[in-house]
Amino acid sequence: MWRHRRPAPVQIPSGDAVVSKTVPYAEGIDANVVRDHGLSESEYETVLSIMGRAPNLLELGIFSVMWSEHCSYKSSKKWLKTLPTQAPWVVHGPGENAGVIDIGDDLVAVFKMESHNHPSYIEPYQGAATGVGGILRDVFTMGARPVANLNALRFGAPEDPNTRHLVSGVVSGIGGYGNCVGVPCVGGEVNFHPGYNGNILVNAMTVGVAKRDRIFLSAAAGVGNPVVYVGSRTGRDGIHGATMASTEFNEGSEEKRPTVQVGDPFTEKLLIEACLELMATDAIVSIQDMGAAGLTSSSFEMASKGGLGVVLDLERVPMREDGMNPYELMLSESQERMLMVLKPGREDLARSIFEKWELEFAIIGHLTDTGRMELRWHGETVGDLPIDPLAQASPEYDRPWQPTVPARPASMAGVDSITWQEALLKLLSSPDGASRRWIWEQYDYLVGGNTMQRPGGDAAVVRLEDAPSKALAMTADCTPRYVEADPVMGGRQAVAEVWRNLTAVGAVPLAITDNMNFGNPEKPRIMGQFVGACQGIRDACLALDFPVVSGNVSLYNETNNQAIPPTPAIGGVGIVSCDKVVDLAFKAEGQPVLLLGAPEGAEGHWLDCSLYLREIVGREAGPPPVVDLAHERRVGDLVRALISEGVVTACHDLSDGGLLMGLADMALAGNMGVRIHLEGTPSAFALFGEDQGRYVLTVANEAEATAVIERAVATGVSVRKLGITGGTELMVNGEEGPTVAALREAHEGWLPAYMGA
Repeated sequence: MWRHRRPAPVQIPSGDAVVSKTVPYAEGIDANVVRDHGLSESEYETVLSIMGRAPNLLELGIFSVMWSEHCSYKSSKKWLKTLPTQAPWVVHGPGENAGVIDIGDDLVAVFKMESHNHPSYIEPYQGAATGVGGILRDVFTMGARPVANLNALRFGAPEDPNTRHLVSGVVSGIGGYGNCVGVPCVGGEVNFHPGYNGNILVNAMTVGVAKRDRIFLSAAAGVGNPVVYVGSRTGRDGIHGATMASTEFNEGSEEKRPTVQVGDPFTEKLLIEACLELMATDAIVSIQDMGAAGLTSSSFEMASKGGLGVVLDLERVPMREDGMNPYELMLSESQERMLMVLKPGREDLARSIFEKWELEFAIIGHLTDTGRMELRWHGETVGDLPIDPLAQASPEYDRPWQPTVPARPASMAGVDSITWQEALLKLLSSPDGASRRWIWEQYDYLVGGNTMQRPGGDAAVVRLEDAPSKALAMTADCTPRYVEADPVMGGRQAVAEVWRNLTAVGAVPLAITDNMNFGNPEKPRIMGQFVGACQGIRDACLALDFPVVSGNVSLYNETNNQAIPPTPAIGGVGIVSCDKVVDLAFKAEGQPVLLLGAPEGAEGHWLDCSLYLREIVGREAGPPPVVDLAHERRVGDLVRALISEGVVTACHDLSDGGLLMGLADMALAGNMGVRIHLEGTPSAFALFGEDQGRYVLTVANEAEATAVIERAVATGVSVRKLGITGGTELMVNGEEGPTVAALREAHEGWLPAYMGA
């Protein structure tokens, strides 16, 4: 039986004084059991001081998941606190299930990005699928109807024997779950690099929309109010998933398959509709999804935020397997489950709604004023823990860190060893330069009928049903090779690139969510990467009025002591008028092509750390391009103003592959060629350099081009006319280049061929 054993009183270490060297354990627990639960010696001593006794196995399990890196952010919260999170349009920043921003018309956008990295490596289909399900719940638990999904995926080298299998499973999982739920997957990014061979990244993002006065929070309130469980039944899947996600991988990691949750998108769809229906009443006091650490985290977080206690009768939890015990029920991460506090007398109303949607509904406890979590099993107390000390006093480490040594400029020997025509086709058909169409066509990106811009552009655009003249723009981005070379500059660039992507479709950038994917923070070099990236993100968010409103940290992304490239993925959301949206496609022949924001006297010169240097020269080296945030702001504000005034017919920001890759993107999108002219003999530096803060745009005629040039000069933005749209090929200084058909063949051929499609 699960009995609550109280061992004899023990002496607990206080401060630095060692009162006793004897460490007490409850029956059936020893140092190995504590270590297997992911708690260090010092953390276990803190547990003893909080409890005043040795915890039993159930209580130890609760501490282990609540204090896991995945749930407590114990290595990262010192630095996360430095990020800017406030602005007049921010309604709720970090601390709730998702961030909330005001978008006008009494509406708010609710969004967040979260990782499911380790589960997706172990079981790619279910790992990715349940990542989508989890982030959807984070959004609709706030009262928002999800309107769009995005993702940021990183896989190992294409030649690695596992990569094709992982790509297939992850893409199928994302599509299988999102398509069934009926939320369009409208954007994202995919990269390949040997650094992810043993530890892929699957970051999922959801954006939802709610009424400004119908936002639901998680803080419990009302002593005596019922605590209600709804959704799917609890199984044994996902037990210790949060702990597994907080450790490095090794050769035995695939044995952790039982810790990967199993998702059911059809149940999730029912859960969305049932929750939103109940939210339209006055029944709900607070609500929380059961994500990492399941019933444990949801109940502790709700009670802690409300300053209350909870009694849970665990035998009332709906179970889908026989013989489950309290330990399994509290730590299971079974999917499609929610916990809520209801107003007294609203139980029957809520029950009728969930039973109509064929979902479980069970009153499993009530709120108290004790500040404690009392867990009962058929009338017996099997766990008794203080809530605030456990939830709020989790360890916070100021880990040693060392700054990244600045990269030396790379050798440029051989950069002009092939023609620009050959280089362009090679970049377009490289793993990181090739079209992702094979991936995003497996996602339903049009369901709901509000997608204005589909995947493949700078940012996706989704019309608002409750404000049809407005749309949300959204995107996700990061350049890990920049972050690895210089975490501060790479962090700046990740935010600035997202800001540019939103700007390029005409949207006002409003806020970001981040997903900080790094290796083992106990290594000063890795911790230094995290600290540097936070500093860079902070710099960019402050300079661009682009606050962080939600996010996720995923550490210990290592396999056999090899860390992933540091990857602070950034998701951004902005607002745009539907009649002002532009895309990157060339629209008509004879339209002038302008370049804004290029460094004075050149069209591009930064080849260090570039895609060109890696793919053409075979050298991954050098510092990343400098991100001048004042320059970013000045150029971006001008571009957005020009789009808003209806001057711009097409716009695209320049990133990987520089000017020529950007022009190729525009030519492919518009199925139209372009002729440009550069001063002097075009070099790889000018054609493929990755200088930041640049946009290519087209206007209707020469008069408009002249007006834009005058406006740019007046505002201190460098500008020049590059050329003119038209024809069937990309030409530079009169030299014939690949036709649009040849560009398309190179661009869209690699991924289907690789996947055997």
